[in-house]
Amino acid sequence: MATNVVSVLNDLIETSKDGEKGFRKAAEDAHDAQLKAMFLSRAEDCARGARELQDVVQGLGGKPESGGSMSGALHRGWVDVKSAVTSRSDHEILAECEKGEDVAKKRYHDALEKGLPLDVRTIVERQYEGVLQNHDRVRDLRDQYATTGR
Repeated sequence: MATNVVSVLNDLIETSKDGEKGFRKAAEDAHDAQLKAMFLSRAEDCARGARELQDVVQGLGGKPESGGSMSGALHRGWVDVKSAVTSRSDHEILAECEKGEDVAKKRYHDALEKGLPLDVRTIVERQYEGVLQNHDRVRDLRDQYATTGR
């Protein structure tokens, strides 16, 4: 059982690391100073979440993941190529962030479908709530920036 829990948590660590890197990239590319600050704040939240999960994995006797996933790296690479070719608007950056948060929502939802021990499940549920809040905040900002043309 512990190995399975470690595997589930390591997947979430990768997801959190992907989120951290994605939000840092978004902060670099964003034009609006408030958006930059929000993206950096979200990146820090993701980093804290990853560290918390890494501590749990260590407590279970496992080896915690330390990096993001290959799919996250590929997505950021594609975003880098797109931004090198065109100057992305804040709306487009928010749309990319929302896609990343969609992936995080699914991964956390799937993790909660597993038979996690209650103490671990409590942590994952709390982090999932943060993912949902991130997603909704990014979606709402994306919609706001779509109507303002930014």
